[in-house]
Amino acid sequence: MADERPNVVLFPFMAQGHIIPFLALAHHIEQMGYAVTFVNTPLNIKKLHKSLPPPPSSSIKLVEIAFNSADHGLPPEMENTVSGPYDLFIRLIEATPTLELPFRKLLSDLTENGEKPLCVVSDFFFGWAADVAHEFGIFHAIFSGSSGFGLACSYSLRLNLPHKHTDNAEFFLPDFPEAGKVHVTQMPFPTLVAGENDPMTKFQWKNLPKWSNGDTSREATSSLEKCMEWLDKREPKSVLYISFGSQNTISASQMMNLAKALDASSRNFIWVARPPLEGDINAEFASDKWLPEGFPQRVHDQERGLIISRWAPQVEILAHNSVAAFMSHCGWNSVLESLKNGVPLIGWPVAAEQFYNAKMLVEEVGVCVEVARGTNVEVREEDITEKIEMVMGESEEGRRMRRRAGEVKEMIEEGMRDEGDSKGSSVKAMHEFFAAANSSCF
Repeated sequence: MADERPNVVLFPFMAQGHIIPFLALAHHIEQMGYAVTFVNTPLNIKKLHKSLPPPPSSSIKLVEIAFNSADHGLPPEMENTVSGPYDLFIRLIEATPTLELPFRKLLSDLTENGEKPLCVVSDFFFGWAADVAHEFGIFHAIFSGSSGFGLACSYSLRLNLPHKHTDNAEFFLPDFPEAGKVHVTQMPFPTLVAGENDPMTKFQWKNLPKWSNGDTSREATSSLEKCMEWLDKREPKSVLYISFGSQNTISASQMMNLAKALDASSRNFIWVARPPLEGDINAEFASDKWLPEGFPQRVHDQERGLIISRWAPQVEILAHNSVAAFMSHCGWNSVLESLKNGVPLIGWPVAAEQFYNAKMLVEEVGVCVEVARGTNVEVREEDITEKIEMVMGESEEGRRMRRRAGEVKEMIEEGMRDEGDSKGSSVKAMHEFFAAANSSCF
């Protein structure tokens, strides 16, 4: 029997940091009573089939769209940025306009079969998807898992390259002065060195003028029972959680100094560790190779630290009462997962809009202190220890950050409130979005 619910098509870019928030959005939309068609390339869809519960627990329809990585000079079966370095990430982005033709055919088939979508929600890397949707008279929106602030900073810097027109280390963004001054150390390296011939800049000059944004949360998977059992034995608000996200890492020297700082701080911690930049970041983490001699065994014997290779159940960890702070790359998914649990952050942005997210969290929200910027700076053991103690200790600044994080948690809970006619701002926004889609003149 055909699904009579209005159909919403979701189409994220091929990266975990994009697919995961889109999947969270899909679940929200499904719960609101809509049918969801989730589109991606074959290998990503194959992996999603393994993570989604079968019907009737989930009715999200997963649909493959044709893509052959070898046609674009990419390694065989590279359909996700998690499996390649930055230069291949750029090549994958440059290949995305080739998805336009098969996506047009998908919308055509749905329309001819009487399943014309109510709306299409596509990734902000897919600016062309707006024109395709409008060809079929379908309402369209672009979704980003980044913060609005971070995305606006990225947009302005990519379009204007203002740092190329001043000798000062700090400057205002010409079309976003409300962001305050941006320091060159708050810029990801590819943007800092970008020029008119930079591939990513040229791509974004074509793509960025068509986007808008939104945000949501993400989930990761690993040994849940092991982490929860370990956390259950710790005192409330006594654990530092450390993770640099699904695709980021730090340098070998930074990793060594972070371990030394953890040794010196005596604080409990869970560290989701990936090999440093000098290694294969997709390999298993070899603690005996990248950490100080005796460190892993020492923190294990002291029952003070848990070192996990590559992946951990981040959502559940941050929700645990034992977690006091989060040392994070400040990717927006991680930020939201931290703040919805009232957990303040120790910011260590390493790429993309993470620098601007950290700037906002420090300067505007007051829930974060920065410990380092990027992977090319030498961060001292003493500085890391100082920031850990500032956030987790009894200093006035630490108490203020924890208090402010608790206030933000309440704001998020209020925004998600859905009790009959009493709805929070985020719930109202979703209903208003679908009201606009339903009343669209297309």
